[in-house]
Amino acid sequence: MSGFSLFEKTSSFNGVYATLMVNRMQMLYFVIILPVFLIYPYMIWVIIIVGLLSQISIFMLSKWFNSIYASKGYEGFAELFGERSVRLLAFIGLAFILLKITVITLGYVEITQHFIFPSLNTNWMILFIILICWYVGSHGMAPTIRFVVVAFLSTAWMILLLFNFLFQPVNTIHDLFPLIPYEWTMESWKGVLFIFSALSGPEYLVLLAPWFNTRKKILKYMTIGNAFTIFEYVFLFIAALFFFGSNYLEESRFPMMEMMRYLESPVFERIDMVLISVYLINFVFAISIFTLLFYGAARITLKKSKDQTTRSGFAICCGILFICLFICNELLWKKVTNQNILLELEIWAGALTYLLVPLLLFTSLKRKGRV
Repeated sequence: MSGFSLFEKTSSFNGVYATLMVNRMQMLYFVIILPVFLIYPYMIWVIIIVGLLSQISIFMLSKWFNSIYASKGYEGFAELFGERSVRLLAFIGLAFILLKITVITLGYVEITQHFIFPSLNTNWMILFIILICWYVGSHGMAPTIRFVVVAFLSTAWMILLLFNFLFQPVNTIHDLFPLIPYEWTMESWKGVLFIFSALSGPEYLVLLAPWFNTRKKILKYMTIGNAFTIFEYVFLFIAALFFFGSNYLEESRFPMMEMMRYLESPVFERIDMVLISVYLINFVFAISIFTLLFYGAARITLKKSKDQTTRSGFAICCGILFICLFICNELLWKKVTNQNILLELEIWAGALTYLLVPLLLFTSLKRKGRV
């Protein structure tokens, strides 16, 4: 088949794209199930505090963008770590990327089946999503990054629909008590870990540095994206507390979706079905980015990074992802116990990558005297 370039740097993006990408990559599956993992009202402060602490990771990532290595892509990583170490890191990264793709894809598919197509075989939905992501990703990294504008404009406005839940007559300020915990349990610590993991995603932008032309102001743009995410998380959690109350919040499997079922529209009888369908755009954007990164990491692992990308190679990569998703869906996700294991793994994996990737890059740059 004819060769084509997926990773050609045909466009150079400004900091606004960094803002949008940080925000949208933080607003995936975990935001939908966030209230279930937090429950207690005092977690409002924890979201804010952990969100501010996550700014440390953002700061360290910005140092990479400002370094001389960032614009070189793979060659920059090879200069900093050595080719053998980069291949090892790429091989490890394959597992983390695959886990993230698995959780966010199967999570969205489960929500779609639960609220829209209860009798449809979920494997067909997985195939449908993979085909869309293959189509988007096959246009190359630059057009896929540009697609974040569509993802943001299509989904960010949805938060406005939930403002009505803050001003219901039945709401009481007591729904937000206690704001200070009576005791700090292991569940509270798990909530902290979950929030930090939910904020992960910006660490993958280090692999996209060659496509960005804004260096000195990248910290400002990434901070804006992170701040907007923190605001969204706090707002959605408060809205869920008012709607369910902390005593009943953990009883709902998908609290955000349940709230949307109560929205009324003179045009659509089930507005939640429309919103779930539209939110697929954000998932397609993220999965397409991760699919391209998966393909790139596989090429580095197999010492093919200097070879021309091929349509057949990218198609095989997407086929491998579909097979992995099919197996995980049939053997793991459909069983609640195994699904919880996958979620726990992704929570830990997201927290680890968001902590260790910026730290590794920052310390390596410092060791080279480039910070």
